[in-house]
Amino acid sequence: MTTETLAHSDTRTITYGIIGCGMMGQEHLRNIALLDNTAVGAIFEPDAEMRAHARQFAPDAQFVDSVEALLDLDEIDCLLIASPNFRHVEQLQAVAAKRPLPVLVEKPLFTDPAHAAAIDAFAADYPAQVWVAMEYRYMPPVAKLLEEAEAATGGVKMLTIREHRFPFLEKVGDWNRFNRYTGGTFVEKCCHFFDLMRLTLGSDPVRVMAMGGQAANHLDERYEGEMPDIFDHGYVIVEFASGVRAMLELCMFAEGARYQEEISAVGPKGKIEALVPGPGRFWPTHLGAAPVPQVIVSPRDPKGPEIREIPVDPTILEAGDHNGSTFYQHRGFLEMVRGERAAPDVSLQDGKWAVLMGIAAQRSMTEGRAIDISELA
Repeated sequence: MTTETLAHSDTRTITYGIIGCGMMGQEHLRNIALLDNTAVGAIFEPDAEMRAHARQFAPDAQFVDSVEALLDLDEIDCLLIASPNFRHVEQLQAVAAKRPLPVLVEKPLFTDPAHAAAIDAFAADYPAQVWVAMEYRYMPPVAKLLEEAEAATGGVKMLTIREHRFPFLEKVGDWNRFNRYTGGTFVEKCCHFFDLMRLTLGSDPVRVMAMGGQAANHLDERYEGEMPDIFDHGYVIVEFASGVRAMLELCMFAEGARYQEEISAVGPKGKIEALVPGPGRFWPTHLGAAPVPQVIVSPRDPKGPEIREIPVDPTILEAGDHNGSTFYQHRGFLEMVRGERAAPDVSLQDGKWAVLMGIAAQRSMTEGRAIDISELA
């Protein structure tokens, strides 16, 4: 790990307060532990089983009973919010009211179109930095595509993102089975991809057209007599102000594939692709070593695709389910907390755009029409 750990002139320990320590919160804990001069000071997690798991990764942390109790602890330097989606806005507001600290808040930033105004008000008054967690930006093959897309394509004119993956995993209280808690699959899951579209194209969306539904997953499940209503597949086309269009294809019953994410950017000079495998813990041992991420650059002239493997440090890879990206994201966030960078990579405005695009996709699927983003903003 010597090549990946942080080296800082500022060697003081940065102490995190954690709000929410379910599956994703625990991934954050494992990655914070890989960073030099960091500590987890306190955790607010209401579920007893999740608290027990979190203790394995942060044995010295104090467990508290509320967000307010966590904020009372003087040693806390920054916050991570990894609670269920529908809690993010209220918890950000609670932090703002009591003790504004630098925050890394998990995606999606909010789940209800009515919350957009609340986020704008929060952003206008909050005196500290807020970084919206968008792990997919930091997957090494995706980061390489983002870095080289302009040169490889001569300017991206078509962008396609495909994710073929496993169904939603079980979460505490089964909150991720229902649109009212997640914002819908194309908010909860796909805000990552909408964020990547804006970032790659350098333009804001104007219109979204989508089709999708629930074809295979969770149909036999009932929670207090209610069947899950989350979608498990769909196609989304987004038109941007620049005139470029991007497409997303999502299937959440396709975990048999070798690669989970496939991203293709094409322009007049050529094409660049990023291929990202799913979580290593789901790769069957009888198939041998898990796939290695790839970037493929295919120029038009002279023709000759170049395939590059983009391996990830095994220790970082094992710390989470996102191809090492959570570590790299935390490294940037920690630099911001230490004052070594002025602003987050992913702003509140970025997080808001990604959610609005997801909400537009959900509405297009249910209403059977294209949705102008201006209807939501």
